[in-house]
Amino acid sequence: MEFFCYHRDRPGSLALREELVEEHWSYMDRYAKELIARGPTFADDGETPTGSVHIVDLPDPAAARAFAFDEPNYQAGAYRDVLLRRWRNVLGRTMWDFPGARTDDKRYLVLGLGEGPAADLALPHDRDDLVAYGPLLSDDGDTWLGTAVLLRAPDMDTARAVLTADRYADIEVHDWEFGGRR
Repeated sequence: MEFFCYHRDRPGSLALREELVEEHWSYMDRYAKELIARGPTFADDGETPTGSVHIVDLPDPAAARAFAFDEPNYQAGAYRDVLLRRWRNVLGRTMWDFPGARTDDKRYLVLGLGEGPAADLALPHDRDDLVAYGPLLSDDGDTWLGTAVLLRAPDMDTARAVLTADRYADIEVHDWEFGGRR
């Protein structure tokens, strides 16, 4: 089962995150084979972290909750909240299989939170810019709750346009970069 996990930073937690960076990376190293994508999100300045995205393939919702809530930054109080949802890997690949270079262009996390009939289940026509794409689902996988996308785009407006705007209660767009050890 695939899960989308987005830990949102607590304001003022940057020093704590910096202190725990090795613990965080070591924790994620334990899940290297299960990770589909990972990486930090940033404020408008492009430097201040605002959260951490992890898309991971785990056996069940209990394992996903353990992954999300045993994470060192979460345990230390660096995060204000966690969005954890079942997810379906529509692209069928990991971020390491992304055909684009890791350093060119801007990258974004686009989160569309919705209800009602599912939207944006089919891939957009331009798949070359997609790093990860899939629906957010209830724990049983039966109810569509939105869509999560990691992509390369020239700007936030272009990134936002990957989703059908009128089908979501809210669409968030965050600067994002490939994660992992530097």
